[in-house]
Amino acid sequence: MIKLLGSNPWHGNAIFGVLRTLFYSTEALASCSPPFETLYHRISRAGNPRVSIVPVLDQWVEEGRDVNKSELQSFVKMLRKYRRYSHALQISEWMSDARNYDLSHGDIAIRLDLISKVCGLEQAEMYFNSLPDPLRNFKVYGALLFCSVEHKSLEKAENLFEKMKELGYVKGPLPYNVMLTLYSQLGQHEKLDILVKEMEEKVIDYDSFTLKIQLNLYANTSDIDRMEKLLMKIEADPLVTVDWNGYVVAAKGFLKAGLLEKASSMLRRSEQLVSNQTRTLAYEIFLSLYAAIGNKEEVYRIWNMYKFMARFKNSGYLCMLSSLVKLDDIDGAEMILEEWESGAKFFDIRIPNFLITTYCKKGLLVKAESYINKLEESGQPLDASTWTRLAAGYHMHGQMAKAVETMKRAILASQPGWELNHLILAACLEYLKEKGNLEVAHELLSLIRERDHFSEELCDKLEKYII
Repeated sequence: MIKLLGSNPWHGNAIFGVLRTLFYSTEALASCSPPFETLYHRISRAGNPRVSIVPVLDQWVEEGRDVNKSELQSFVKMLRKYRRYSHALQISEWMSDARNYDLSHGDIAIRLDLISKVCGLEQAEMYFNSLPDPLRNFKVYGALLFCSVEHKSLEKAENLFEKMKELGYVKGPLPYNVMLTLYSQLGQHEKLDILVKEMEEKVIDYDSFTLKIQLNLYANTSDIDRMEKLLMKIEADPLVTVDWNGYVVAAKGFLKAGLLEKASSMLRRSEQLVSNQTRTLAYEIFLSLYAAIGNKEEVYRIWNMYKFMARFKNSGYLCMLSSLVKLDDIDGAEMILEEWESGAKFFDIRIPNFLITTYCKKGLLVKAESYINKLEESGQPLDASTWTRLAAGYHMHGQMAKAVETMKRAILASQPGWELNHLILAACLEYLKEKGNLEVAHELLSLIRERDHFSEELCDKLEKYII
């Protein structure tokens, strides 16, 4: 029985992830032993992508140590997993150039992917063209096809796909799915339908990805007629099933088209297919979608089941608060917040910040102030984003004197990595200029300059507001 994989979200990135695995897998990676610990640690510590990893490898060999091909393949696999593509490419090249190891078709496919990511599609094509014909098999052609699709190069992908057909490399669903993914991302309905029809004519079996890609495209573009026909086709075939993610995609499609009852029907079907392993994620999605539909009763029903199995999970509380705010149920949101405060194991500033933002947007500034005072009195740490949200509320409702004082507190609480809200600060500086209070304006700028995590360029740009 063909099943659409329930553990994967129905999005292009997830589809790309599995397709990449299929094209770039090698027998050596499947059977290799764990990487040699000491060299593994050296490579792990060399995390700066701008610094070459080759000296680390050369030094290892100079110390009289050896490294075999399977270990190097493992390092490449590990680095790709953590998106250290330039280092992975350097090890791949060192493996053949410095160690003279013969590359398998899987190694070549991986190198194509890495060159495409690090140097661009054109360089990947040059590497492909430099390979002798015996090394360009189905897997290598497929890797280049995947690179073309990842770069959304329609013409190159189509030409390569036709070449693969000529060579007899397009027999199963995998190459078709790569092209269907591209057509879906580019909104190419007609080409997608033609390719699906071609699969049917050639009796190429559908697999889970074929159906995912089609359903995603129809839902994202509100092509309800095609989406319903596809669902009917799937449900009429005893060999094909849709998992809970599939019905969620359909629900989003109906919701986008304003068909709320049909969206609710899809969610009820989805709920019946949720497993224990996926229940937490699924229920958080259901909360958001039922709120978007406007069904408060269903939101609370899902919530009562959710909190029974995932008590005091911060992501769930944040999702429930967001859902209730969508429904304009502020009283309900406050009750959920109190429940979280009474038993949460870990303080998550995102949850208080969400309610503070809600208060500010709705003009409930007294409530926002009261809640922040309560947090301060309880000793909870407030970050710069908390004060910025309150300052934004003051700015939104014309209380600029309070906005200035609150922005000052935000700057004082700022840490490296925090992005200063330029719009609110600029509004504060302009307000101070209009009031003739340049002393306070310069005080704000001085506070920013004192923190070395803000650039001098930013300070100069802000200073122009009070010149």
